[in-house]
Amino acid sequence: MADLICVPPQRVREIWPRVEAMLGRAVLRTDLSHTGDIFRDVLEGDGLLWLACDGEKIEAAAITLLMRTDRHLVCLITALGGENRDRWVPLLEQIEDWARAEGAKRLRLMGRAGWARVLKNYRMTNVVLERAL
Repeated sequence: MADLICVPPQRVREIWPRVEAMLGRAVLRTDLSHTGDIFRDVLEGDGLLWLACDGEKIEAAAITLLMRTDRHLVCLITALGGENRDRWVPLLEQIEDWARAEGAKRLRLMGRAGWARVLKNYRMTNVVLERAL
């Protein structure tokens, strides 16, 4: 299994070139956000960049944001991508623990419907319906 690292905000510019393409592929597959926005989120300290690493090799990257709804503080994973998924999916539990410690009552993932088959402890509560105009 890989190790999970939360990148300190002051080091994001240094690390970003190593994960930009990985996160960009994830963002392009869903079209739910923009790579420029997620980069700005972590640069401004609104979001966090997480890395799943095997030594020096980055196997996956994720972006989280804490957001307040009318009812809860929610940790939202806005982008998640990488390779060797079986090695890093279990690391999501560490992000859950961090979110819980921050006071979040929910962890939400924006992504492909296929994540519902992979993340057995998550349930699909909403869908995004879209019509091209």
